[in-house]
Amino acid sequence: MADLDAIESRELEMDESDMQCEVERAFPYSPQAGLFFNMTHEERIDSDRRSIYVGNVDYGATADELEMYFNGCGHVNRVTIPYNRFTGHPKGFAYIEFSERESVRTAMTLDETLFRGRVIKGKWKSSSMG
Repeated sequence: MADLDAIESRELEMDESDMQCEVERAFPYSPQAGLFFNMTHEERIDSDRRSIYVGNVDYGATADELEMYFNGCGHVNRVTIPYNRFTGHPKGFAYIEFSERESVRTAMTLDETLFRGRVIKGKWKSSSMG
């Protein structure tokens, strides 16, 4: 019983990053999708500059729904929805990677719009605009 208490105590102490499990939906028509781990440092920086963080995402949202919502801003390479590995529940945010940097500018117009009944919050790095 003491071991179970120790395990439960350790789980509570874990940093959120330790509990993160990500599910990615790489779109088959994208030549860059699924290649993130084979990228050079410079390629990863470029990928970050073509990506956005979207907060307050409905927990039932799928990668396909997010791709459709943001596809009007430009071609979407990848949608990443982080999940808690212990509960299996989504964390309520996502990352969207576009093919072109200009798509990030266009996606800004969707900040504070309704997606699945929730007002989404977009965050873009200032380096994304460079």
